Amino acid sequence: MFGRFDGHDLKADPIKMNELVLAYIGDCVYELYVRNLSVESGVTKTHVLDIMSSKRSKAAYQAGVLKRIEGDLTETEAAVVRRARNKKISSKPKNADPMDYKAATAFEALVGYLYLSGETERMEDILRLALI
Repeated sequence: MFGRFDGHDLKADPIKMNELVLAYIGDCVYELYVRNLSVESGVTKTHVLDIMSSKRSKAAYQAGVLKRIEGDLTETEAAVVRRARNKKISSKPKNADPMDYKAATAFEALVGYLYLSGETERMEDILRLALI
């Protein structure tokens, strides 16, 4: 029903999936990590947690992360990022530079790809770098 939560029930090969679907999943996974990090800070006011989380969820922040880690990606990871960055996006970013938006989408696609591929250790390494 859900497709995959534990890395074993994969319905499709993630490398062949639509880049925007990978980004959709990656956005969810990334947001969960960001929120966990905010909660681990010990802050208990949800409004403050929201502010803390939203800073790391902005396209400019994610674009900066991608720029920092791009040189350390494997060939396959770099290919996923390239495909996602080059994908035509029909929606216009509301509060983001279009180039940052495309880079953020590429970063999210990378996270989604790693998650769906079951490469959670690699994904967590990248997320740790992202959330420094």
